Amino acid sequence: MSVSDLLLEIGCEELPSSFVESAIASLPELATKRFAGLRLTHGAVRAFGTPRRLALLVEGLAEQQPDLSEEVLGPPVRAAFKDGMPTRAATSFAEKLNVTVAELRRIDTPKGEYLAATRSETGRAALELLPAALEGIIREIPFRKSMRWADFDFTFGRPIQWLVALLGNAVVPLTIASKTSGRSTLGHRFLAPAEVKIDSPAAYVDILRKAHVLVDPQERRAALVDALAKACKEAEGTLIEDEFLMGENSSLVEEPYVVVGSFEETFLSLPERVILEVAKGHQRYFGLRSADGKLMPRYLTVVNTALEPALIKKGNDRVMRARLADAQFFYSEDLKIPLAGRRDKLAGVVFQKRLGTVLAKAERIERAGAAIGERLGLPDTITEVAREGANLAKCDLVSLMVGEFPELQGDMGASYALAQGRSRAVAEVIAEHYRPKGASDSTAKGVPAALVAMADRIDTIVGCFGIGLSPTGTADPFGLRRAMLGVLRTMLDHSFDIALPDLVQIAHSGYAAGVLEVPLADLQTKLGDFAGERLRGLLVDDGSSDAGRGSRFPADVVRACLAVGHAKPIDVRRRAAALAGLDAETRAQVGEVFKRANNIASKAPEGEPLPPSGEVHASEAALFEAYARLAARSSEIEKTDDYAALLREVASIAPVMSKYFEDILVMSDDMDVRNNRLRLMRSISERCARVARLELLTEK
Repeated sequence: MSVSDLLLEIGCEELPSSFVESAIASLPELATKRFAGLRLTHGAVRAFGTPRRLALLVEGLAEQQPDLSEEVLGPPVRAAFKDGMPTRAATSFAEKLNVTVAELRRIDTPKGEYLAATRSETGRAALELLPAALEGIIREIPFRKSMRWADFDFTFGRPIQWLVALLGNAVVPLTIASKTSGRSTLGHRFLAPAEVKIDSPAAYVDILRKAHVLVDPQERRAALVDALAKACKEAEGTLIEDEFLMGENSSLVEEPYVVVGSFEETFLSLPERVILEVAKGHQRYFGLRSADGKLMPRYLTVVNTALEPALIKKGNDRVMRARLADAQFFYSEDLKIPLAGRRDKLAGVVFQKRLGTVLAKAERIERAGAAIGERLGLPDTITEVAREGANLAKCDLVSLMVGEFPELQGDMGASYALAQGRSRAVAEVIAEHYRPKGASDSTAKGVPAALVAMADRIDTIVGCFGIGLSPTGTADPFGLRRAMLGVLRTMLDHSFDIALPDLVQIAHSGYAAGVLEVPLADLQTKLGDFAGERLRGLLVDDGSSDAGRGSRFPADVVRACLAVGHAKPIDVRRRAAALAGLDAETRAQVGEVFKRANNIASKAPEGEPLPPSGEVHASEAALFEAYARLAARSSEIEKTDDYAALLREVASIAPVMSKYFEDILVMSDDMDVRNNRLRLMRSISERCARVARLELLTEK
């Protein structure tokens, strides 16, 4: 069967960076699904994009559908006929396949007698099918917001300006929003603005490269990295790397150029974080450091053209200077008021209309952070720092600087605290209690900051769940899943051995009577399950990085440990680590024998097993002897929580149990013997139940 490459390019007005990234990510799947439905085979599918265009390149697309002949199962015969006459179910099935009811066959299936028929279709040419298929793909590209323009009944991320659609050398006829497809695209807006002809899909990337458009996002990013490195050398500085800025700038240009800008050294008196946020948040500029690690009065801006760089620098410097001047004014004005003097203003900021103000939340956090520290048995010096930091933690929310740059919350509070004579430990609490800010962010480093970070999040979680605002499906407007992950990650990173029900109780006690509708006991149960699911995700080894997340373990190990209980995450991790310490083959054997033992144990009567009497099989004597050792060792181990030692005993008993099951019939006709064997199974299972449900190790 003949094949040809397919190219689709959608030219449009400038798309935001996030629109380009989401479209590139979704296009291959949209195309693959669409072509599978059309029975058109193909090779590799690649997506490209810049602010002015989105493109799809499909290698080796079949030029013709294969003929179709397949048996299709219809409705049950009992539903297809009534009193010997066909029902609507039968006639609809026949119409769907373009046959008569008389041509339908009856076939026997495991579910009964059904109607069936053969559907036959002659394969159509891909050129006939592609116009509708490509339009469907274009309509399905997801954008956070879409636009309508003119009077067209069509939406897209930005108005479409041109279309290219080629199957091999042939143009695929396609018209969307008055734009008709052809083989002409546009080069770089400034450096090659003329029309460019695409000879073939395979030549697309090379042709656009010559027109100063790097349509391949990986190639464009590599060019950006090279341009930044060259500019750093020119500026005699080191780039302050920022993955967000790399992704954003890479998707904002078609061919990256870097211009070195500068600002007055007097602005370096501002906190470094302020300068970098001004550069990043509003202008998408990169910062530079000198050889001694200090921030330089220079920045790098990524632009879309190499024309008149001096003019670009002049304009960007003017904007940067104005923004820094604003920041300098905010900073000097904010310092005139002590940080603690802003606390009362928090009473005018609503946290949540039913949960009160930010001031009320700050007061709860202050009490909860200290209470968590006391419950953990931490020194008074630690809890006092946590208390003082929590008292000031939210005060910068009503500062001028944070009002203009919300991303600086916490950082500005810390800067103001240090400038006004507070200790560095207190400043760290203010700055770090917002951490982790995302999945890739680390948790608070200091113990006092970690206490306040947990108190802040658990207060939000308990408050929202307590008034019925729990997440539903994918909707989580208050970020409660992320908040719980933050609590758990902080506990794991700092080895805070506190029970989740205790955390919930501490947070619950901070709310005035009548504010929360859900009783404490119900909240503890509900949030225990909620936390358990998040804990599973943190502990299971899914092949991703563990940075900042503690150890990860096989999924069946985590499942077995969580089934015993997840009230104390640190204990769950210890148990999982001990169980994962057994090699995979041993764990599999343990899982198999304990699954059988657990099934049998459910039939056991009350009482402890007795040593087998009289002449007994060697396997039965060996198992009771091994059980006696396990019972003795487990009693000692329970005092020290040495789970690894207990599981070594379990590993040693597993082969004995396996041999026992081969040689011994547990369900003996002698009821006394049977009951004693059942008690033995139950006792062995119960000895290990504190660590994990070992029978779950066999489940996928």
